[in-house]
Amino acid sequence: MPATRTSLRRGAVAAAALPLLIGALASCGYGSEAKNDDTKANVAAGGKKLSADTVKVGYFPNLTHATALVGIQEGLIAKELGGTKLATQTFNAGPSEIEALSGGSIDIGFIGPSPSINGYVKSKGQNLRIISGSASGGVKLVVNPAKIKTLDDLKGKKIATPQKGNTQDVAFLNWISEKGWKVDAESGKGDVSVVRTENKVTPDAYKSGSVDGAWVPEPTASKLVSEGGKVLLDESTLWPDKKFVITNIIVSQSFLKEHPDVVEAFLRGTVKTNEWINANPDKAKASANAALKEETGKELAAKVIDPAWPSIQITNDPLAATLDAQAQHAVKAGLLEKPDLAGVYDLTLLNKVLKAAGQPEVADAGLGVK
Repeated sequence: MPATRTSLRRGAVAAAALPLLIGALASCGYGSEAKNDDTKANVAAGGKKLSADTVKVGYFPNLTHATALVGIQEGLIAKELGGTKLATQTFNAGPSEIEALSGGSIDIGFIGPSPSINGYVKSKGQNLRIISGSASGGVKLVVNPAKIKTLDDLKGKKIATPQKGNTQDVAFLNWISEKGWKVDAESGKGDVSVVRTENKVTPDAYKSGSVDGAWVPEPTASKLVSEGGKVLLDESTLWPDKKFVITNIIVSQSFLKEHPDVVEAFLRGTVKTNEWINANPDKAKASANAALKEETGKELAAKVIDPAWPSIQITNDPLAATLDAQAQHAVKAGLLEKPDLAGVYDLTLLNKVLKAAGQPEVADAGLGVK
């Protein structure tokens, strides 16, 4: 039985993005403004409290954060936490979530690779660890088929990405570079005009003709398709085994040190959630949509969620080598100086949970805690 949940409205998260790093990191933002926080307390009936009274978790109301959406909606994470309360906050921007983690407003977060790198480098490796994967894929290049019929037709066109230096922006700039085309990463001007546009605004920008397409995550990609767009490229086809990290789970280093039992229980919940999602894709899709309706006030239409859902792979594997590759793509684009990512991963507790569950352990690509 899912745990009973109560909700209360908290103050708005500061919308300011993380300061840009000078020298070590340049212009590696993520997302748009943060939304107001929702905090939900979940306590498994009769459960024993762990070393912390509460664990505070942040995530985005996005399909690529399905582990959080479903795990909370179905009570699978709360069940493993027993008497320790699960308090949640939703965000619309990576910098706001990193700021919340660094400030102690949250302990654990679901977040993309670019803000993970940003936060780790900015703190000189002191604020976070990546402790698990969550999702792969779910990113597509969608275009106006009347204007763009082949990939070569992108030259001279206006293509949206969510924000300068965010995960999709870096991927698109890297793809442009590999085509031999030139774009100034700062301004977005060049052989292709890269137009930085919030995901919630992109469908309207597409309908108005102010952009000719977009390199975006789900469900924005499928929203564009529902408006007549065509998928010209699925980013997964550019990666080995068609897998690349789109969502990690991070934890503050202080919380990990002080409450490893809570972190381990949380990871048991996410591993069981991922197993349930993969075994029950239709039920999981409905659960995620119900969670989105609760968080945003509106569920996704079938014509959007039905094509979006299967393009996202739910996984415990953080796909560490692909995070490192994404960091190198940002370096090549001129948005990031070569980062030191040694120690960004600590997969010890995840691998303990996976081993106990009879599942294969995962690797950190040499970027783990020594």
